Amino acid sequence: MAGALQVAHEAGVIHRDLKPSNLLFAPDGRLKVTDFGVCLWEGGEGTRVTRSQMVVGTLGYMAPEQHGDPRSVDGRCDVYTTDASGLYAERLKMSVPDDHMVLPEIISKEPLGPSVRKDDVQWFQIVQWTHYALVNAEELGVTQANVDQMLKSDNPSIRRLLGVEGDFGTGLGLTNDWAYRIIKAVGNYGESFERNVGMGSPIKIARGLNALWTQGGLQYAPPIR
Repeated sequence: MAGALQVAHEAGVIHRDLKPSNLLFAPDGRLKVTDFGVCLWEGGEGTRVTRSQMVVGTLGYMAPEQHGDPRSVDGRCDVYTTDASGLYAERLKMSVPDDHMVLPEIISKEPLGPSVRKDDVQWFQIVQWTHYALVNAEELGVTQANVDQMLKSDNPSIRRLLGVEGDFGTGLGLTNDWAYRIIKAVGNYGESFERNVGMGSPIKIARGLNALWTQGGLQYAPPIR
């Protein structure tokens, strides 16, 4: 939708009645912005569809400026919405990112996660259990810095995670120290999150629901056994 509006704005066309009923999906899944019947064409006074003092659009979806003078609206916006990670990325593109903020309220569910080819079961299991291993590592306090020391732990959950005990890796087609090698390379889930998209990165996304289940989030993983 944002892409369609950008094309319209670059052509000097302001929709002025953007609402759910004017958004249609094509058979191939593409979203179409329709009904430009009350649009504003920034081509001069003679090309404007409406006159001063007319109320144009649907009240519940109007920009505040549109209530007073429908001809005063343009392509700028005060609020922009998309998935949370997209918002943080868009913020970086602003000329002064610190002049903009991402609101904490979540108004829709659009979870993002890893994807694999449908018929590659082994690779799916490796990706799945890699995620589980990183979450378990964070929950157990295993980090990139202490993973070598943790090889000597007496905690059976840590010993199975790092391949000191058990034979879990061979079931995935990997060596039994597979999780150890991953954690040694990138750290646990929290470390990876903070470094790539969290507060330690330019994007600075708060953990929020990506926190561990023990810390108010949704990240929960079955133990490796």
